[in-house]
Amino acid sequence: MTEKTTIAAKKAKKKTISMETGRIYVSTTFNNTIVTVTNEKGDTVAWSSSGNMGFKGTRKSTPYAATSAVEAAIKKARDTGVKIVEVFIKGPGVGRDAALRAIRNSGLSVAMIADITPIPHNGPRMKKKRRV
Repeated sequence: MTEKTTIAAKKAKKKTISMETGRIYVSTTFNNTIVTVTNEKGDTVAWSSSGNMGFKGTRKSTPYAATSAVEAAIKKARDTGVKIVEVFIKGPGVGRDAALRAIRNSGLSVAMIADITPIPHNGPRMKKKRRV
């Protein structure tokens, strides 16, 4: 019994770490939107996704689902004291603009916005020419 209480106390201690700055990573695909809030080192503080918010199927890929996922992640991150954030957006999904709008309206001060969508610069090797 005492081991469980000490483990619970350790977990509670981790969440009480206060920090001023953080990073928000928004990954939008055609099917889902995943939001992760980290500290400056990259340790995850809070996360949320459209599927985690209760949306299923095609409704997961809507801008409203992305907005609600961002709001939930920011609400969790606010408990740790995040006030200034850097935003990194990745992917081609429809939740990009909605997620960014939700971050701006949340009251956090946005220090930087970066698009880190991977872009291939040469692509894969071409198929060999057909011989007839």
